[in-house]
Amino acid sequence: MGATIVEKIFSLKCGHSVRAGEVVMAPVDGAMIHDITGPLAIRNFFEMGGKEVFDPEKIILLFDHQVPADSLAAAENHVFMREFARNQRIHNYDIREGICHQVVLEKGRAGPGEIIVGADSHTCMYGATGAFATGIGSTDMGFVLKFGALYFRVPETIRAEVSGKFQRRVGPKDLILSIAKDIGADGATYQAIEFCGETFGTMPIHGRMTCCNMAIEMGAKAGIVPPDEVTYAYMQSRGRPGRVSIESDPDARYAARKKYDVTNLPPQIAIPHNVDLARDVGEVAGTRVDQVFIGSCTNGRFEDLADAAEVIGDRKFDESTRVIIIPASRDEYLKALQAGLIERFVKAGALVEAPCCGPCMGGAFGLLAPGEVSLSTSNRNFRGRQGSADASVYLCSPATAAASALYGEITDPREV
Repeated sequence: MGATIVEKIFSLKCGHSVRAGEVVMAPVDGAMIHDITGPLAIRNFFEMGGKEVFDPEKIILLFDHQVPADSLAAAENHVFMREFARNQRIHNYDIREGICHQVVLEKGRAGPGEIIVGADSHTCMYGATGAFATGIGSTDMGFVLKFGALYFRVPETIRAEVSGKFQRRVGPKDLILSIAKDIGADGATYQAIEFCGETFGTMPIHGRMTCCNMAIEMGAKAGIVPPDEVTYAYMQSRGRPGRVSIESDPDARYAARKKYDVTNLPPQIAIPHNVDLARDVGEVAGTRVDQVFIGSCTNGRFEDLADAAEVIGDRKFDESTRVIIIPASRDEYLKALQAGLIERFVKAGALVEAPCCGPCMGGAFGLLAPGEVSLSTSNRNFRGRQGSADASVYLCSPATAAASALYGEITDPREV
C-alpha cells in the first residue's frame, strides 16, 4: 500500500515508515509565534524550565495582530517579545514586515517536505509550498521552543481533486468557499486536505496560499499542495533553489476522495455566521454592506489587490460604505504602490492601511457596530469576529468585494 504526501513527510522526518493514525515525536523545521500568541508561549517555555530555545535560527517572531500597539497591554506584550528575541538571539524577528503567514513564505521559511508549526491556526497556509504546516496551542509551542520537536498524531488525508478553468472574475477564494460548503465546518477534523488536479497544477502560488489557508475552516490539521514546477520557481525566488520530490503514491489510502469542477462555478459568498455557509453570489446579491475589507493572510497579496483594482477601474466607492484595504506585507504593499494600485484605491475612497491583520480578528481597528454588515476577503465570519456579536460578516473574493464596494451592496463582479 502506497503512502500519502503527509505520511511521507513524517516518515522522512522520523527516519522510519510512518502511517496515518500513528503518534510520533517529530522534529520541526520552523516555529512561528506572533504578538497575540507569543507571550503565552514564551511564558510556558520558561515555566517548563526553558533557558535557551532549541535553535534561534528556526524560530520566527513577528508582530502583526496589534501593530502598531493599540493599547498599553499590546505595547507591554511587544516589549516582552522584543526582550525575548534579543536575549535568545532570534534574528527572524520583525515589527514592520506584515502578516506572519505571508512573511514566513516570503522569507522562504517554509518549503517542500518540511514540518512547520505556528501558534496560529492559519499556519496551514504554508502547505502551499508543499510543507506540512499546522497551528498549535501556546502550551505546545512552549514545548517546541524548548525541545524543537512535538508529538503528532499523523493525520489521514482527504484528496480534493479539482478540474476545469475558472470563469472571469472567479478564482481560488470562490473555490475554497465551495469546498468548505461541501466538506463542512468540521468535516475534515484532524485530517489533512491534499489539493491536486489540473486546476491546481496551473494555479499560481498566491491562489494555493488562499486555499491552504482556509483548510482549518473545515477542521483540517493541514492543507497541502504537492510541490511542482510552480512551487520550485517560487522557492527559488525566495532564495531557496533545489527540489524535494515528494508526492502521494497512486495507491495511497485516503480518508475520502473528492472531485470538483470549477468550469461553471459562480462567485461564492459565505453568509453569517459560518464559513461553510457558502452561497452563489446571486442568492444574496443586493444585501447592503456597511464595510468592505480587502486584505488578510487569505487575500491580501498583490494579485488579490490587482483583481480588485481591475473591477474598480476609475470609479469611486459607494459613499455610504467604508472600504478598508490592507496589503498582507511590506513587499506586497510596495508592489501595489509601484503598480499605481494604492493611488487608485485612495482616489476611489478607500482607507489603505499599513501591512497588518487589521479588522480580520477585530482586535485593532475596523470594528463593526451592532447591526452593521461587513463583506470581507478574510477567512472567518464567526459571530463577533470583527466587532459586535450583533454584527454580520460575509466572506468573498477580492473581485466580489470590490464590485460590492462600488454599489454598497453585494454584487456579482461579472456584472460590473
